[in-house]
Amino acid sequence: MSNVEAPDPFALLRHELIHDVANSGFREQGMDPVYTAGAGARVAVIGQAPGRRAQASGVPWDDASGATLMEWLGVTERQFRDPEQFALLPMDFYYPGPGRNGSGDAPPRPGVAARWHPPLFALMPSIRLTLLIGRYAQQAYLPIATTQTLTDTVRNYEQFLPARFPLVHPSPLNFRWHARNPWFATDVVEDLRRHVERALR
Repeated sequence: MSNVEAPDPFALLRHELIHDVANSGFREQGMDPVYTAGAGARVAVIGQAPGRRAQASGVPWDDASGATLMEWLGVTERQFRDPEQFALLPMDFYYPGPGRNGSGDAPPRPGVAARWHPPLFALMPSIRLTLLIGRYAQQAYLPIATTQTLTDTVRNYEQFLPARFPLVHPSPLNFRWHARNPWFATDVVEDLRRHVERALR
């Protein structure tokens, strides 16, 4: 009888992702994919792509946006960083570089999420709630988001429950959006916390 342990499916998938020819340029630069996932995760957080700081540290949401997101969710950093509670999956697993004219970050590469999210979710059967942060995630997972504005999609979040919850990006750069849409802080965040708490229960 063999005592050899079965290989970790998450480790195997990560190895496959790293060595995908589409990611060879990042691999040659010594860059690793930035995400976390665990078999027991109850909440999936799908964002855009790691920023420069997160890519350097290897820690998803390792910036002011992450701190704001945890506050919105009503969870501690220890909870948020626990892959058996939260899966932190971007639409692209590598920092895409600066945007045009140096404004913000470039968008995630097309097709990356479609290739890698399904096998990751297949390893996480306990996911109860998926948070879709920003337009790229919402358009990938909510067909209606391709014809609605982000504001309308977030405002009408209840129609996507209980499985999915669209959110605006928690970046400090979105302060003008929050000033124009105070209902998000007064109404949506409170409901978001209830749904996250229920999913983690």
